[in-house]
Amino acid sequence: MAELQRLSAGCCLSLIVVLAGVSTKAQQVGDPATLIKEKLVSEIKLTKATAAHDDIVTAGDVVVLHKDGLMMCSSDSSYAFSNTYQNGVLTGNLNNRAKDAIKKFGFGKLPFGGGGSASDAAKNGCSSRKFVAGEKFWVTDIEIASDNSGIVVTTFSDPYNNTRYYGEIKFPFPDKHAAPPVDQEVKTVEEVFTVQPPDNSNQAADNNAAPQNGAAPPQNGAAPAPSAPAAAPAPAAMAPIAPPPPPADQPPPPPKTISVGQTRDTVIATWGQPSKDIKLSNKEILVYPDMKVTLVSGKVSDVQ
Repeated sequence: MAELQRLSAGCCLSLIVVLAGVSTKAQQVGDPATLIKEKLVSEIKLTKATAAHDDIVTAGDVVVLHKDGLMMCSSDSSYAFSNTYQNGVLTGNLNNRAKDAIKKFGFGKLPFGGGGSASDAAKNGCSSRKFVAGEKFWVTDIEIASDNSGIVVTTFSDPYNNTRYYGEIKFPFPDKHAAPPVDQEVKTVEEVFTVQPPDNSNQAADNNAAPQNGAAPPQNGAAPAPSAPAAAPAPAAMAPIAPPPPPADQPPPPPKTISVGQTRDTVIATWGQPSKDIKLSNKEILVYPDMKVTLVSGKVSDVQ
């Protein structure tokens, strides 16, 4: 009996050691789908939108679309427009629009309750917009599909005629039972969109400028030629003379105003250069310390 107890204890200990080794190995390797998500999140700074999907709380990276046909629902829709990217094709999925139509119009509109079809009702359930290659938007979330069959990216747009749009893109794994290598899935996502590169034009100009106060290194070990004596500093410029004060009876300048329809040049002439200038397709957002000015085709369309 004692021998049997010793054997039983030894088997249990061996099983614990094996399970611990498997657990440790799993922790070291990591879940493939989770690694894909972490890689994408590390490369794309996510944007935080309001719960109503009608404004941006914290701006992240702007991304550029490389495929035609991305569908998004307006912010007043209960569901994002679902899209799928597979075999190089981006397609919208009507299912989410149908769900929104059911919620908005009631089951009486569907075949099993009398009336039109689910797809007919769905056409009225979501005010949508189709985005094409070259347009830009934001990414608000990157998650693993609930059935672990792919990666789901949530998209969010700037206002179009005072309406923002949002949607989802699912990137199904080629093998439903196993996630692909991380780099392979990231490359697939990059076929649809990539982060907009920063504007380095000013930095490039600085790098190409001739060096200041520098000399070429001596050739063949020769001693460098003595440098010319530094030129005497130029005399300091006189401070500008302040203009005379305005006459006492002159009225004060009119207050600065901004209105819909003004041109970009008028806004900048009145308010000065913005602290931030965001350009998206035919839209531009001028960010000032206490307001945001949205321009469409060079004219003011909204002021916040």
